[in-house]
Amino acid sequence: MSFFQKLKAGLTKTKEGMFKNLDGLFGGHKIEEEFYEELEEILIMSDVGAAVSDKIVTELRQKVKEVGCKETSEAKELLKEIIVGMMQGGEALDLSTKPAVILVIGVNGVGKTTTIGKMAHDLTQKGHKVLLGAADTFRAAAIDQLQVWADRAGVGMVKHTEGADPA
Repeated sequence: MSFFQKLKAGLTKTKEGMFKNLDGLFGGHKIEEEFYEELEEILIMSDVGAAVSDKIVTELRQKVKEVGCKETSEAKELLKEIIVGMMQGGEALDLSTKPAVILVIGVNGVGKTTTIGKMAHDLTQKGHKVLLGAADTFRAAAIDQLQVWADRAGVGMVKHTEGADPA
């Protein structure tokens, strides 16, 4: 089994474990302090991170009070709203440093390369000078796909051969 297959299998276990634990937590019990502690633990153990987990739980506490939820099953929709709201961003891209560097990371198949191409085009249209750096040199055709987007956006690109160390 390759490194990436092991990583994918591990992430799948993490996701499945998280959802299983959350489903059990939101099973329709009375909301008590133990509920919040267990939720935070599940989030941290699922690699959400301590700071973000704390923020999610704090915001959920407030919404539960505002809405008047009594059962954990009622709080599940509130949790979804909080997480979706956090993922929508809304913060402007900070390009105040010279040069500014944007690192794009994520799991396979989520649209990173497409997003990078669109960002390159948008930033170029706004008068920024853009240079793409190919770091996903192990995925077949990754460099070629990024080059297509660089060409579309009219920007330069730093690259090496497929399979090379991205550094």
